Amino acid sequence: MGRAPAGELRIEGLGVALTRPSGDLPVLENVSLHVPAGRTAALVGASGAGKSMTAYAVLRLFPVPARITAGRILFDGVDLARLPERDLVRIRGRRIAMIFQEPGAALDPVMSIGDQVMEGIVAHFGRARARERAAEALARVGLDATIMRRYPHELSGGQRQRVLIASAIALGPSLLIADEPTAALDVTVQAQILDLLDRLRQDLGMSLLLITHDLGIVAQATDLVHVMRGGTVVESAETRRLFASPQHPYTRSLVQQAQRLGRWS
Repeated sequence: MGRAPAGELRIEGLGVALTRPSGDLPVLENVSLHVPAGRTAALVGASGAGKSMTAYAVLRLFPVPARITAGRILFDGVDLARLPERDLVRIRGRRIAMIFQEPGAALDPVMSIGDQVMEGIVAHFGRARARERAAEALARVGLDATIMRRYPHELSGGQRQRVLIASAIALGPSLLIADEPTAALDVTVQAQILDLLDRLRQDLGMSLLLITHDLGIVAQATDLVHVMRGGTVVESAETRRLFASPQHPYTRSLVQQAQRLGRWS
């Protein structure tokens, strides 16, 4: 795997609506955020705030019928919101990769780990060296090549998450979007996965958008924070500044709650 150039993501005034026979239902309104090249930004908020929908919008991979109604999604200066589908297909996975929630559900139970990691490689580069590339990706996340013969049910939760990360980085993306990558893991494994993601970000020269509801993770692993509530971003700041002096009432409540729970101090 070659080193990929870092990718900058800038979302400006994004609107997304669910498409229904009775009429569109807005779910995101005026969402703006920035992931600087080579850095880690967090998108944080409670469940239902619109974090995952924002991530899906970047690659126009909505899990339900939906459409972008406003705004721009600039990736290295190219507006993905208006990019033809044939061009966007070349970016998905290869330039921008995404780790979805729930690794158990994201992996196919009847496909071997090797076949699943190779799937994206074959789609973009063909079969030549696909197995070798897959083994390299697995090694980067700390898994031996022998795991390629195994199946998801034979792995621990932490191993399954590492497999998803390996699949995501196998094509050397410029931007990695990680949607709640530690939600189903115990605290020790959470720390290992966060350390792994940060090391990969540095080694591969990529940018990272970390989606989470956990301010403890935000404080530990990010440079920049975007706080989301009710389908829009209500505050954006450098991580240290946001924790030291949150400006929005909702952000202040999140920080105070995290302090009470001992997630950050």
